Formats: sequence, structure tokens, C-alpha cells
Amino acid sequence: MSLRGRLTLLYTTLVGGILLLFGVAVYGAVSFTITSQVDDTLRQTATEIIKNIRVDSTGQLNVIALPSLDLPTDVYVQVWDRDRHLRASSLNLSQNSRILDTVGFQSSVPVFRDVYISTVHLRVYTVPLQVGTRPVGTMQIGTKLAIVDATQRILLIVLIIGMIMAISIAGLAGWISTYRVTAPLKDVTRTALQITRADDLSRRIPYQGPPDDEVGQLIHAFNQTLSRLENLFHMQRRFMADVGHELRTPLTVIKGNVQIMRRMGSTDEESLSSIESEVDRLTRLVGDLLLLAQAESGKIPLDRRLVELDSVLLEVLNQMRVLTREKLQLRLGDFDQVLVCGDQDRLKQVLVNLISNAINYTPAGGEVVVGLGKANNQARMTVSDNGAGIPAEDLPYIFERFYRGEKARTRARDGKGFGLGLSIAYWIVRHHGGRIEVDSTEGKGTTFCVWLPLADGNCQGEVNPAL
Repeated sequence: MSLRGRLTLLYTTLVGGILLLFGVAVYGAVSFTITSQVDDTLRQTATEIIKNIRVDSTGQLNVIALPSLDLPTDVYVQVWDRDRHLRASSLNLSQNSRILDTVGFQSSVPVFRDVYISTVHLRVYTVPLQVGTRPVGTMQIGTKLAIVDATQRILLIVLIIGMIMAISIAGLAGWISTYRVTAPLKDVTRTALQITRADDLSRRIPYQGPPDDEVGQLIHAFNQTLSRLENLFHMQRRFMADVGHELRTPLTVIKGNVQIMRRMGSTDEESLSSIESEVDRLTRLVGDLLLLAQAESGKIPLDRRLVELDSVLLEVLNQMRVLTREKLQLRLGDFDQVLVCGDQDRLKQVLVNLISNAINYTPAGGEVVVGLGKANNQARMTVSDNGAGIPAEDLPYIFERFYRGEKARTRARDGKGFGLGLSIAYWIVRHHGGRIEVDSTEGKGTTFCVWLPLADGNCQGEVNPAL
């Protein structure tokens, strides 16, 4: 059964159940009210008759003539003595000397019962007659329930017909109203099938209803998922193209050098050095790719310990000064002692990536300044240069793998950059609970700022798996 059918059936069943309970309550209330009115009438009649009953000195009942009570024609009265002799009866029972209610006649207390005499439905009130504690007889008063039965029958028919009509209308209304709910879901299914058949992730599901209802939220989430899938698809395609491009260059160099040595018939030291350099380049590329793949799959744990970030920074500066080759100045700016909780090797890798990136994109005679301090209970590391800067249109994408703008800093002039260093740094900082920011102006320089939580002194030996 379709969702629309199930919703309609559920709605109709709920309405039918409510109407059934309502009908039973109405029928019971009306029946109880009418029966109570009949019982009150019989009880009042019995009270009037008892006022006209006397007991003689021998204990026999003496009943004044019943017609003087002006009884209704559908009310029947019998007065029996203790020997079950009929002492008096209403005129409409002059030909009937049977007890109206033989079961109620045995009762020692007043009782109301419904009885059938032939096909006539009666309501009989049986009242034991006593003088003190001594029984002297029994009185039974009955009345026809034809009007009551007719009223109940008509009420039952009206309730049944009304319930059938109400359920039919509710079912039709539910079928129509659920169409408005399920129609967008059909659009979702149709669009998803079209995307599957055509591999077109650019399609979106239109929705004209309120955006804050459940269906609107579902369609919005589905469209967001499509957008994310489209972006991931484009990123994957671009990633594969970039990897192919990065692999083509060193492989071409290696192949060319091998061909030269084959034609020469001997090994050439310069060709071997070139081949070794390209193999090292390929090794770094594969290593960086494996690192990112393992990080994103959560397979790289971070050995979180207390780290003296100032000592790590000084160690990295001493190593990076070798790369400057005296073409630019690498100096230490603001400096403070800072303790953080993290993986020392990974944090060192962040500094190496940022500083080497700044060195590669700072022209000769330029300056790279590295700083370390505290602000707002956080460690703050900065790497600033006065190079060419990054175009504003490239800034949102510089942490993506292999991203290359026309003037992007992620392509090294010496051919050793792959566009992975900033992606790796971004991942490491984010999984240390920090963030990395960049501020750049074309022609003036760039500043990378890394924020990390300060250590609370309680991370010795902890291992924080990659998220």
C-alpha cells in the first residue's frame, strides 16, 4: 500500500474510532436519560398507589379503586397479597391475571427490570409491600417502552448513517489532503531517479509550500545533499586531474633521462641525480596523499601530550633558515612561552608547511616573520610575509587539495609544491580543536594565524583519535 493510502487509512480509522466512541456515548446518554424518566414516572405512580393501600386487622390488603388515580393507558398496575392473590389491577389488565415480572416478584427490595410479554416490551417496577418488617404483598407497575425503543432505533439509525457519511467525507478529505503532502515526495523520487539515470547532480527539487514544514525541511535537506554531492563530485574530478598532472611531470622527466642513458649506452650522473630528485618528489606526493586519506578516514591517532610550543617553534626556525639561502630574512617576532595539549610532530608539521610556503612565495630581499603569543586563553601563532599576496577570489579555496589559482601561493616556483601543505596544516589544526585564518592583500603580503587551545595540564598520555 502506498504512503498516501496508509495515511488516508490511518486518518479515516482515527476519525471512525472517534465517531464510534462519540456515537456510543450519545446513544448511552440518551438511553439512560429516557430510561431514567420512565423510572421516575413509575416510581411516582407507585408512591401515589401506596397512599391508597390499607391493611385490615387480619393483615389483608385493601386497595382503593385504581381508576381514581387517573393512570395513563400504557401504565399497568398489579397489587398482590402475600399469598399471591391478585387484590387489584388496572383496567387495562382486567383480562390478565399473570404476574408481570416473575423474576422481580421474588426480590425483597424495589427493582426495575425490562420484560417481554408476548411481543410487548415493558419496563416493570416491583415494590415489596411491608408493615414494619412483615411482608403483606407485592405491587408491580409496568409501562410500554415502544416509544423508547422507537427513539433508540431512530437514534441508532441516525448515528450509523451519520458515521458512514462522516467517515466517507473524512476518507475523501484525507485522500485529497495527503496528495498535497505526498506530491512533493513523488517529485523527490522522480528527481532522484532522473539524477541516477542522467548523472546530473545540478538538478534541484522545486517546492512551493512553506519551507519550515516537515516536507519543506526534507526537500531543503535533499537539495543541500545534492549540492554537497555535486561539489564533492567536482572536487574529486579536479583532484584526479591534478594528481594526473602532478604525476605526469616527474614521470616524463624520469622517462626522458632513461632514454638519454639508453642512447648513450652508459649511466650519466646528472641524469641519475635528476631521476632521484623526481622519485623523491613522487615519494613526497604519495606520502602527503596517504596522510590526507588516512586523516579523513579517521585512521591517524593524535598523540596528545603537553607540548612546549615555543621550543618547537625555535627548532623549526633553525631548520627553515637553511631554505632561505640568504635570499630573504627569516626572523622571530613577538614571542612568549606557550603550553598546548597536542601531537608535537603534527604541530611541527604545521609550522614547517606554513613557513616553507611563506619562504617559497616571498621574493628575494623580502622578510618572513614568525610570532607566538597568547590571547583570549588561546595560543596564537602567526607566519607573515611581504610577498605578492593571494587574490581575494582564491582565499576561500586555498585549503583545498591541489587548489591552483593563477597567482595561488600553493604552486612553488621551484616545482616542489603540490598544493597539499595547506590542506594538511588545516586538518591538523582543526583536529587539535583550533582554527587557522588567513589575511592577505595583493602586493603587500600574507599572514597566516593559527589558534590553539591552551593546555589545562591534564593531557599526559591521552590519545585523541582523528575525527
